[in-house]
Amino acid sequence: MAKLFFRYSAMNAGKSTSLLQIAHNYEEHGQHVRLFTASIDDRSGFATVASRLGITRQAEVFDADTDFAQALLQRPLDAPRTACVLIDEAQFLHPMQVRQLHQIAHLHSVPIICFGLRSDFQGNAFAGSAKLLTLADDIEEIRTICACGRRATMNIRLDGTGQRVRDGEQIEIGGNERYQQTCARCFYEGL
Repeated sequence: MAKLFFRYSAMNAGKSTSLLQIAHNYEEHGQHVRLFTASIDDRSGFATVASRLGITRQAEVFDADTDFAQALLQRPLDAPRTACVLIDEAQFLHPMQVRQLHQIAHLHSVPIICFGLRSDFQGNAFAGSAKLLTLADDIEEIRTICACGRRATMNIRLDGTGQRVRDGEQIEIGGNERYQQTCARCFYEGL
């Protein structure tokens, strides 16, 4: 039976690396996978899943208007059956899209594995992540560490001079120059 999976972590834990490895494993056995990433994440180029290790791969993109039922279920007769759907930057999914993905996994027997952040730089849930935590059949934390050596579970945003930013829009795309993973203790001590 297929499931909806959610693999979450703080920044810099290897989510995209894991996604790319799973895609490789399926394809190594001749199976067809579909990769999606958020259209707003252009850090490594549009429609690109990129690992900090330097591995990149083109992907399909999703935004708030993407209908996953249409994208995944309507295919030409000669198209290969999708063995697995992999979604990077899943925190940017709309809650209704998460519901669609859950239905597709269960009604059409397609495993769907989503990778994303659980919370933003203020410690608030992303809407897509909150819905994934509610509906996903299998939830797993991908662990990473804080600069202090403890397990990192939070993210902080930095300005251009490396100082912590505490206010602002929830979504601001950036990498290591804008975000840093921290443990809860460092997150709160820095307030």
